[in-house]
Amino acid sequence: MVRRLVLLFAALLLAPAILAQGYPNRPIKVVVPWPPGGGTDAVTRMVTQKMSALLGQPIVIDNRAGAGGSIGLEFGAKAPADGYTLVVATSGAAINQTLAKNLPFNVLKDFDPIVVMAFNQGVLVVKPALPVATVQEYIAYAKARPGVLTYGSNGQGSATHLWTELFQMKTGVQLVHVPYKGAAPALNDLLGGQIDSLFIDMAVAIPQIKAGKLKALGVGSPARFEALPEVPTISESGVPGYEARSFTGLLAPAGTPKDAIRILQSAAVKVLADPEVRQGLFALAAVPVGDSSEYFAQLLRKEVDQWGVVIGAAKIEAQ
Repeated sequence: MVRRLVLLFAALLLAPAILAQGYPNRPIKVVVPWPPGGGTDAVTRMVTQKMSALLGQPIVIDNRAGAGGSIGLEFGAKAPADGYTLVVATSGAAINQTLAKNLPFNVLKDFDPIVVMAFNQGVLVVKPALPVATVQEYIAYAKARPGVLTYGSNGQGSATHLWTELFQMKTGVQLVHVPYKGAAPALNDLLGGQIDSLFIDMAVAIPQIKAGKLKALGVGSPARFEALPEVPTISESGVPGYEARSFTGLLAPAGTPKDAIRILQSAAVKVLADPEVRQGLFALAAVPVGDSSEYFAQLLRKEVDQWGVVIGAAKIEAQ
């Protein structure tokens, strides 16, 4: 609380200077807590490149990977709250707020939300040999065989793990968790028939779905995805309110002047309305958002609360 008050006081002192100098008047750094080349990195670069042109200043990407994103987020939380250091957060940040022990920051208190750039939705896929074609058939098949069907995940406590735990809580099925070290080995074992099912990021699964190597039963977004219009949402398939998706959003250190937040959010919204950017994001199986900073704040709180409940109910511990 004391630190937040200090940051807010500092921001009040900084605000007139920022306005007088015409924010932004020098390069902006965006910390991506993941390695170059991944989905989060690609989305961020696509959006910030266009933001740079609107703002008239370079936006430099600083990849600081490690500890499930916590290294980059810690760096961002401790950066000066002047609008020149931003950080990218995903749903993993909301999960780690409950899952990780002794985090050196609080994602709800140490950051000011700017904008959600995109959502990446999960999709429930099964091996072709599994005799189900819909979400309801999968549920019925699993209920007839409690503790028999297996599902993979990107690892203990990962978003894909929690997506499936939430699915079990809402449907009453009992599945067996097989954690992997990332999406690639989990997908390989599903393709090889070593596991039965998998909630996975849409971008990873689409090529295999379109090639007929996997059966897609339902997507985790509130609306169908335009690249797979024939695949219903899980919510419309008899699991109302179910969502399995991850956000990618921009945060600033707590206490960043509101005018800087407003300028950044406005630029991002304009970029995310650009047809070229939207098409590029859809090609990454990402759905562009570009809503208000208040929307992002509400989403972040909802995600922390929701995954906190799932982690507690499933007794999930970090490994």
